[in-house]
Amino acid sequence: MFKALLLFVASLSIAYAGEAEIKNTLQKKVPQIGQINQVVKSPVPGLYEVITQDHLFYTDDKGQFLIDGAVYDLKSMRNITAERSRKLFALDFNQLPLDLAVKQVRGKGERKLAIFTDPNCGFCKKLEKELRQIDNVTIYQFMYPLFPGSEEKTRAVWCSKDRSKAWDSLMQDGITPPAGTCDTPTEKVMALGRQLKVNGTPALIFADGIINPGYLPAAELEKALVAAGR
Repeated sequence: MFKALLLFVASLSIAYAGEAEIKNTLQKKVPQIGQINQVVKSPVPGLYEVITQDHLFYTDDKGQFLIDGAVYDLKSMRNITAERSRKLFALDFNQLPLDLAVKQVRGKGERKLAIFTDPNCGFCKKLEKELRQIDNVTIYQFMYPLFPGSEEKTRAVWCSKDRSKAWDSLMQDGITPPAGTCDTPTEKVMALGRQLKVNGTPALIFADGIINPGYLPAAELEKALVAAGR
């Protein structure tokens, strides 16, 4: 029993030494990828994850090749790389500057969801229809004007007396509130989006810090909200 335990510990040491060696090899060969935080086995035999500060690469067991791309599970047609990256690089929801967003409370508002959105984005409008079916959630709408003419609309919403109502009227009924004059957080929101690598809208951030880049139907939104609250 004791001998078997020693052999097991020894095998673990060899495995971890190998991963450390791969990490050191890659760090010397490709320093331009930045600090490598970790090298671990992937679900694919012979393939290792190379985890940097903000990106997931892959390599072989000798560190001779560096692969930048997505790995798919063809049985379930899941993008393993995307799923893993969302978890690896999840942010702290409570550190978001929520005062820069339009706050909307549905029901008790116990669950949380932040959205980078644009009033001229078709999928953002489609998302709004799905959000009507979601209850017990507080939504923080970060108005992220990427499309032409969007900044004027976001300014009008922000300068409204009731920002939440103005946003709903704009996105659901196509009614732009009267133009207003006030200081807006647009530049700060744009800087935040760039920092979080938000390249398009909508982008959803759940309470567990996982970012979903793109539209989700109501059923998927509900699943993600439940998972984020566990």
